[in-house]
Amino acid sequence: MLPVEFGLDTFGDVTVGPDGEALSYAQVIRNVVEQAVLADEVGVDAFGLGEHHRDDFAVSAPEIVLAAIASRTRRIRLGTAVTVLSSDDPVRVYERFATLDAVSDGRAEITLGRGSFTESFPLFGYDLDDYDRLFAEKADLMAELLREDAVTWHGTVRAPLAGQQVYPKTASGRITTWVGVGGSPESVVRAARYGFPLVLAIIGGDPARFTPYVELYHRALDQYDREPLPIAVHAPGFVAATDSEAVETLWPHARDSITRIGAERGWPPLTRERFEADIAEGAWHVGSPETVARKIARTVSVLDLQRFDLKYSAGTLPHEAMMTAIRLYGTEVIPRVRELLETEG
Repeated sequence: MLPVEFGLDTFGDVTVGPDGEALSYAQVIRNVVEQAVLADEVGVDAFGLGEHHRDDFAVSAPEIVLAAIASRTRRIRLGTAVTVLSSDDPVRVYERFATLDAVSDGRAEITLGRGSFTESFPLFGYDLDDYDRLFAEKADLMAELLREDAVTWHGTVRAPLAGQQVYPKTASGRITTWVGVGGSPESVVRAARYGFPLVLAIIGGDPARFTPYVELYHRALDQYDREPLPIAVHAPGFVAATDSEAVETLWPHARDSITRIGAERGWPPLTRERFEADIAEGAWHVGSPETVARKIARTVSVLDLQRFDLKYSAGTLPHEAMMTAIRLYGTEVIPRVRELLETEG
């Protein structure tokens, strides 16, 4: 088995302070920077920031926050979870991340995605009826831009390019760019066609159910005559000293966040029974360091992953609890997962 990398993802959820009151957006963003600095210190391989444009998340411009993190870290790779390409301009995405790559000394990554929320479409003047076409065409342009050569491209969603160069160029010649997929076989095949590594966003159910997507990706890579590329998983979780402490600390924050989002989408409220079932057998990687390590090792083994990213934030979960989880993840969970994988391998 190839070496596996371990990352952390956050959406910059608006959290509460010791008094139970919501923190300001500014303080949440500063706290995210501190969380990333700690992740770097304890040996986490990568840190990803989501992009959202709604009141329960503080980060709408992840590249700027990542640049601040770059100035205070040494080795951790810095990326997104995800960049909503459908409502952005690929040329500007390339320029921003090439700039981040420069200030971070080559540590920038991008994860392209459709996004699980749609607020950015009306905000930036896009029609949701064009949802699929926007992502397909912009992914095509993004693949051309990442070659870092003159670009000639035409489509229907933006002005064409005719032999145009885009700057700055990166020192390595290419920005590592993943595609995040939540459940679309078409997106899996598209990632293979353009030579993008794949991130499976697993937010519910047994991770093993994504095995067909892994198999489809490998078949598509063979069909397009591409070399093997890494596969990652983004999944929610939380680490505390004991299993019971992890569950009890996380539960009210996860419940309120998921229930609020679910109400917008017609889902039933999250029940304690369902929450505990998803911890026991589903997507949530929650518990003591040993419990979380064993579940991550299973996910990595079942899907033959090259990276696992733990989405450690959950609604109003306090900053202090997340800092503890990050420390445990880096100092205890990651070494234990590597030990388990080595033993199994």
